[in-house]
Amino acid sequence: MEVRLLKKPSSSKAGNELTELELLKLVRSGNPSGARKLYERYVGYLTAVCSRYVVDRDVVKDILQEAFIKIFNGLDSFEYRGEGSIKAWATRIVVNDSLKSLKASSKLVFTDQFPDEPDEELPSLPNISASAIQEMIKALPDGYRTVFNLYVFEKKSHKEIASMLGIKEDSSASQFFRARAQLAKNVKAYIKEHEQ
Repeated sequence: MEVRLLKKPSSSKAGNELTELELLKLVRSGNPSGARKLYERYVGYLTAVCSRYVVDRDVVKDILQEAFIKIFNGLDSFEYRGEGSIKAWATRIVVNDSLKSLKASSKLVFTDQFPDEPDEELPSLPNISASAIQEMIKALPDGYRTVFNLYVFEKKSHKEIASMLGIKEDSSASQFFRARAQLAKNVKAYIKEHEQ
């Protein structure tokens, strides 16, 4: 199946009106609109997922291109397990491909750039936009950001993260707590800056 993914998705809602099972059947039937609808439904979400791990937009595009090829090639053998299972499966592909890209580029370094500090809770975030928080997360060193995203967004345990990244479990926990401490500092600085 040949799929061109670089074209900007249309604003058509037709793909979102179908259930995942109907969409899967449409793709498997060979209907060309099925692949397009599946792509349009998930490209925005999967771009956001990939962007949590990889900062460079060109690399994000490359990862998504490869991920969608894997998704389309794997749909014939994909085992549907209910609404949301395609999205979850596609998310795992994008996360795994993002991690592989970071490892291959030697950007996934676990640093002690910030000193150990007392565990700080994030202050409340009433006046901070989601995009500002996302930018703060993107600004973290790659190792901190990766562990933080896997723990918070992918709901992985430190044991699972350690296995995925080839590090010790306590290193995963340390990276997470340092990421959280740095985010707490950044949030406080943001609040202070925008109070004036």
